[in-house]
Amino acid sequence: MPYTYKYPRLALTVDAVIFTKKDNILHVLLIQRDNPPFEREWALPGGFVDMDETLDTAAKRELEEETGITDIELMQLYTFGAINRDPRGRTVSVVYYGFVDYDNSKIKAGSDARNVQWFTLKKLPRLAFDHKDILELALKKIADISF
Repeated sequence: MPYTYKYPRLALTVDAVIFTKKDNILHVLLIQRDNPPFEREWALPGGFVDMDETLDTAAKRELEEETGITDIELMQLYTFGAINRDPRGRTVSVVYYGFVDYDNSKIKAGSDARNVQWFTLKKLPRLAFDHKDILELALKKIADISF
């Protein structure tokens, strides 16, 4: 007889805040979502963790699938778990951050990303989910890092 779990389960996702500098100006990488919720809106790259992968593997997989970026060191930033952060249901996201060299980063939208683009912090579009809060925390984290 299969085990029955008496507690509801939540969904687990990963997101990535990727920074670069172009002309000595900080940029962040965003994807334009191709699916609901927030279809056609801009967001951080990320997605659901598969049952057979680690968090680190999921973050790198989602980043590669949606942006084409590979071979990047990702560091965990924080875990976001507000109850209503995703209209699809209870979702917790482990967020990573990393840095790439602009001249050597070849970005290409893929998977469920309609578009991928670098944005300066002064010209950010409205962000889906709670990604504005995520970006603000990441900016505080990297404030003392020079790259």
